[in-house]
Amino acid sequence: MSSPSDTSYTNLKLEKRGHTAIVTLNNPPAHTWTADSLAALKALVLDLNADREIYALVITGDGAKFFSAGADLKLFADGDKARARDMARRFGEAFETLSAFRGVSIAAINGFAMGGGLECALACDIRIAETQAQLALPEATVGLLPCAGGTQNLAALVGEGWAKRMILCGERIDAATAKDIGLVEQVVPTGSALEAALKLAEAAAKQSPTSVAICKTLIQSTRGVPLKQVLPVEREAFVDLFDTLDQKEGVNAFLEKRKAEWCNG
Repeated sequence: MSSPSDTSYTNLKLEKRGHTAIVTLNNPPAHTWTADSLAALKALVLDLNADREIYALVITGDGAKFFSAGADLKLFADGDKARARDMARRFGEAFETLSAFRGVSIAAINGFAMGGGLECALACDIRIAETQAQLALPEATVGLLPCAGGTQNLAALVGEGWAKRMILCGERIDAATAKDIGLVEQVVPTGSALEAALKLAEAAAKQSPTSVAICKTLIQSTRGVPLKQVLPVEREAFVDLFDTLDQKEGVNAFLEKRKAEWCNG
């Protein structure tokens, strides 16, 4: 059962199916980001964080050609530094908010994911690409650089060598190569990325949302904190889960061989 959102988000469409929110980028023809749509994405994710019935978020592009082509370069044609600073801030806030979404976020890459489009996918927890998808961070080709986490998130996923190939050499890669290097976790036929993402979101919804939120924070903390500092925190977080209703429900549901009814707390 699906229901549209009552809230309007510029150039974004929101649909909720069960415990999953589907966010569709909708700024044709290439779903480029604007100041307003970036602010809308930030607001949308914060709203979903407050909706305790939502456990997963799937983001995709409308149509069959583009996930997102990133920023509209016309914004930067006049060399206005104030505009560049404002857009960089907006990109950062939007995608950092997406990265911090308390549930599982999945990018269903249904076509070209370029520049800020790929950075949006990089901010998600999991990426599924259709076979025809093309991925690139070509900013240096036009004298810019990926300013919304691209240099850091790409290197964390694929290693320094491939990050340098894509950013320093402007290499565009196909879906098969993206999977080979660890940029995407799954490649599916044309037209089926959303379906695959929703299937994965359903699996995530069977997990304790409380556990998922804490595990996600711990996994992402390894990016900037030495392992020896993270492991004690991980252990304490495990113990803290025993103060939650979800922990009690999850264990007892398993022992009683029934489906867990999560309390989300």
